[in-house]
Amino acid sequence: MQNVFVDKPYSFVPPLRSDFVAHCLGWSGLFQRHLAREHGVIDWECRNLDHLRASLRAGHGVVLAPNHPRSADPVAMAFVARETPCLFYIMASWHLFHQGRLRHWVLRAAGAFSVHREGLDRQAVDAAVEVLTEAKRPLLIFPEGTTSRTNDRLMALMEGPAFIARTAAKRRQDTGAVVVHPVALRYLYQGNVEQACQQVLEAIEHKLTWRPNRHLPLIRRIILVGNALLTLKEMQYGLSHMEGRTLRQRQTQMVNHLLHPLEEQWLGGHRQDGVAVRIKNLRMKIFPQMTQEKDSAERARYWQMIEDTYLAQQIDCYPEHYLTEFPSVDRILETVEKFEEDLTDRARVHGQLKVVIDVDTAIEVSPKREKSSNGDPLIQAIQTRLEAKLTELQRESRLYRAD
Repeated sequence: MQNVFVDKPYSFVPPLRSDFVAHCLGWSGLFQRHLAREHGVIDWECRNLDHLRASLRAGHGVVLAPNHPRSADPVAMAFVARETPCLFYIMASWHLFHQGRLRHWVLRAAGAFSVHREGLDRQAVDAAVEVLTEAKRPLLIFPEGTTSRTNDRLMALMEGPAFIARTAAKRRQDTGAVVVHPVALRYLYQGNVEQACQQVLEAIEHKLTWRPNRHLPLIRRIILVGNALLTLKEMQYGLSHMEGRTLRQRQTQMVNHLLHPLEEQWLGGHRQDGVAVRIKNLRMKIFPQMTQEKDSAERARYWQMIEDTYLAQQIDCYPEHYLTEFPSVDRILETVEKFEEDLTDRARVHGQLKVVIDVDTAIEVSPKREKSSNGDPLIQAIQTRLEAKLTELQRESRLYRAD
């Protein structure tokens, strides 16, 4: 399990509000070196920044709402800040502020403030609403809430960003509008995908005690490894693997096996639609108890529950037919990286990535929530816009062809 949880009571981390410090950080080029070294992003292209510039000139409170396929995304958005130009405030997961003093300071200097994803964080919500009400800088929020490593698919969007935007719109009714700009992030791999995947697949096959399947076509080899990894988890938890079941059926069985007992214990059996929402509801119950627990055995038991929610999230993030319906170089690399990350908590950096950042037109936020049986209308609008942008950008991804 990746180190994305902090085992102590939450305390809000505010941003540094110095424009001078934030500008110096941007001018230093630190973010570009970080992207190249830590994420392999060596090229970039920003598109349709005039949409954002128009909202800033109009004095709107601005929410930037990108998809979140990679952990590089918040840093990559610095290209938008530099080329617009403007500064951001950024809502960032609390665990990121616990990765060393230097990173803690850099995050705050860049305008980031913490949000506790495993609880109700009123301070973070108030800070976000204040940013939009003042309208001095855009507010960057990732509505998926966590990274997916699936650039062509969105996870379910959280409703928090819509609540924040609507609350700010109420406060600005007499002074100006609040708008949301969906932002499509697209990563294009420019290297040799077979070479990039070869070492990773061989390392995983070695862990499985297999001989390397170099003779197999690449996509067939990836599917075989993925099936083996899921089968091992099914065996670990005593679940039967029946021939003929689809990947989605197997994923659903595994996720429900992990979450149903926890939902019975913590939520009285109540469960909502969407795995991400179910996991969030559970963590909001488990985490406060765990951080207050003094007994080491009980804390270990709580950690095991958190690990089960993490595994459920991992399993749910593999879309069915992702490689076969559109066998692009980028989907292949994403899938292999995700295998490695789920096994070792870290994916190696392959380099040669280009990020395309495409800003969509503004969605004006109504201060009133319209009634809808299908969820929040603002979230639906953001999701529809992002999906349309990602479908358009998908055409730029190279299809894989075996030599």
